[in-house]
Amino acid sequence: MFFRIMRIVNFIKNWSLPISMISGVAAYFIYVNIHALDWTHTFMNRIVSGYIQPTLIFCMLFVSFCKVSPKQLKPRKWMLWSLLIQIGSFTALGMIIAANPSTQYKAIIESAMLCLICPTATAASVVTSRLQGNSSAVVSYTCLINLAASLIVPAIVPLLHDTHNDLTFIIAFLTILHKIFPTLIFPLLLAFTLEFAAPKVHAKIKSFKNLSFNLWIVSLAIAIAVTVRAIVHTEESVLTLLAIALTSLVCCLIQFVIGHAIGVHYNDTIAGTQTLGQKNTVFAIWTGATFLNPVTATAGGFYSIWHNIVNSYQLYKKRKEARQSQNS
Repeated sequence: MFFRIMRIVNFIKNWSLPISMISGVAAYFIYVNIHALDWTHTFMNRIVSGYIQPTLIFCMLFVSFCKVSPKQLKPRKWMLWSLLIQIGSFTALGMIIAANPSTQYKAIIESAMLCLICPTATAASVVTSRLQGNSSAVVSYTCLINLAASLIVPAIVPLLHDTHNDLTFIIAFLTILHKIFPTLIFPLLLAFTLEFAAPKVHAKIKSFKNLSFNLWIVSLAIAIAVTVRAIVHTEESVLTLLAIALTSLVCCLIQFVIGHAIGVHYNDTIAGTQTLGQKNTVFAIWTGATFLNPVTATAGGFYSIWHNIVNSYQLYKKRKEARQSQNS
């Protein structure tokens, strides 16, 4: 009986990502089909998006940043190429829409733009650590791409929609900065301050080996549930959703491949792959709903599914290699 329980526990540990994703989908449909709780839907949506998700992301990043020294956050040469790819592709697609604003493929192109400019996922450093990669490089690039996105999105978005003619660069920049500061910049500053002000507390937090990963598993389940909700409640046709889903899948695979190629060239394979392929899809969903056609927000939701499937495969492959190494 004991060995059977241990096998179940090990199975859950090994396949925690897909289990978390399935749990998020199941939790959403179970919740919405308990009609006695219908009156709580609006309240719970506000609580989850306004408090639970940001708090989990903050805690996860804070623990991850406690394991990184400020001296390790130096830029690498490969980061320039990744930045150029994200900024360049976003700008090029934006210019296509600006030149032909009435195109019937506008929502599809904007969906691709979101998937390409979207900053690195807050959980990327956690995954990188599990894959035994350079997590400090991931943290460094995460900060750089968030700053870049905060500058380039406000510069391009007003060119895409007449409804944003009153949206100035400063207003859009401050709006985005207000979004990313509590969940990215503040935990980074707090972690570095704690290292110097309370080194014993910092060391204790740093000693928690799997805390960031466990927080991410919970965050992932909630993110998937929110993604399913966004897809279910959209008024767009199935054909449009399928086109956006395919677009996000192509963008996901291309960025993982390009990131891997850049990482291999600069001998930082895992970090290069994760920084370009794994995205902060909460940012993508929010940006689409706030600045672009609301249907483009579903691109972030679909991307969340794709990149977590890729991450699940990466972790499976890593476990397989570890077992083969032990047996040889």
